[in-house]
Amino acid sequence: MAKKRKSWEKRLAEGPDEMAMEFVQSLSYDRRLYKYDIAGSIAHAEMLAKQKLISGEDYKKIRKGLLEIDSEIDSGKFRFDKSQEDIHMAVEAALIEKAGEAGKKLHTGRSRNDQVVTGMRLWMRDEMEILKEKITELQKALVESAGKYISDIMPSYTHLQRAQPVSIAGYLLSFVEQLERDYIRLGNCFNLLNVSPLGSGAIAGSTLPLDRERTTEQLGFCGMSRNSIDTVSDRDFCAEFIFDCSLISVHLSRLAEDWIIFSSSEFDFIRIADKFCTSSSMMPQKRNPDMLELIRGRAGRVFGSLVSMLTVLKGLPSGYNRDLQEDKIHIFAAADTVSQSLDIAGRVVRNTSFNTEKIRSGLDTGFLDATAMAEYLVLKKVPFRQAHQIVGTLVVLCEKENKRLSDLSIAILKKHCASIENDIYEYIGASNVVKKYATAGAAGFSQSKEQIEFWQGRLRKR
Repeated sequence: MAKKRKSWEKRLAEGPDEMAMEFVQSLSYDRRLYKYDIAGSIAHAEMLAKQKLISGEDYKKIRKGLLEIDSEIDSGKFRFDKSQEDIHMAVEAALIEKAGEAGKKLHTGRSRNDQVVTGMRLWMRDEMEILKEKITELQKALVESAGKYISDIMPSYTHLQRAQPVSIAGYLLSFVEQLERDYIRLGNCFNLLNVSPLGSGAIAGSTLPLDRERTTEQLGFCGMSRNSIDTVSDRDFCAEFIFDCSLISVHLSRLAEDWIIFSSSEFDFIRIADKFCTSSSMMPQKRNPDMLELIRGRAGRVFGSLVSMLTVLKGLPSGYNRDLQEDKIHIFAAADTVSQSLDIAGRVVRNTSFNTEKIRSGLDTGFLDATAMAEYLVLKKVPFRQAHQIVGTLVVLCEKENKRLSDLSIAILKKHCASIENDIYEYIGASNVVKKYATAGAAGFSQSKEQIEFWQGRLRKR
């Protein structure tokens, strides 16, 4: 068998060092781009034929060969050879074996510099749609769970200290909002990356009459890049994609952190199904929320990918540099991690229940109704700062006597503020507070019901 040679090998006096070639190869991880490379190559070849740069017969041979390669990779019959460096050279080498001289013409007017970034943009468009679907599924799981707990109450927290009572539904819906921003961000990134780089060549374009508008249309891009020098080195969309993945990881990690705490014996707010927990190799009583801990832990992987991507980009001179080959490692790692985390988060949500009786039994702890009491005084024309001080004094009194605010007699309350009337007891107590919330978007019963209806309608349209 003849020794396989590289497309650029004739330029160098010595053949490539085996260790050096292993060091520069990316085929071991960029082979997942094969369908996008083949799609870009077919569009490029079709354009070359229309521009009379290759014959119609050559185009037919190229297209046939590329489709055969696609089928072989799909079926697992294709033999990847790392001596070809990357998926783009592997496909081209296989095409030349199938199509002969016609295959050698495919690279007319094209560089791996614009070829690689075209494949990345095509792959990322599809990956974003996949992630958006997974976000939607997790949102649906949260909304479905919220629907079970519209009339149930839990404490909310600031500084991890008890703050105000909220509906459990409102709490769950807070994560739906975070995920919606993630969904929108991916859409914004999609719009920015959805331009065709094909035809930019190595850096300066080509002297050949390439029809960039045709390949742009063939590949479904909304437009084409305007400056070839910028185009071949632009990886802004890669950094932005990983940033979007990082914020998804932040939100998943925050949910995981809450539920790890809530599932502890100290809180006992939730029960995660056994199939999404593990036990201890030594302590037989343990039910560990390991899925959530791994979601929290793997966020660090995604953040690492973002820092790595930005570090690759921050010191590059103009034009293409081989450093950019590293983008794929970080992009694929971030995408894979987030995709898996979204999947498992959705399953955990669907298999977790809130211990409403346990939560209800502890609602009297922490003076969750103190803010509502101060606002009651505002309704009685007491300035808020004064109301704040009055209620603060009453809280101190209750702490000394081991009482709730609702345990204080009207006589004692009037002693501290003459404006207090008997209707005060309609405003204090956790359940009364959640019923009294009046602002749009609040975590009350009626607002949570409205939010659930809103999200059911929006998610149904996706």
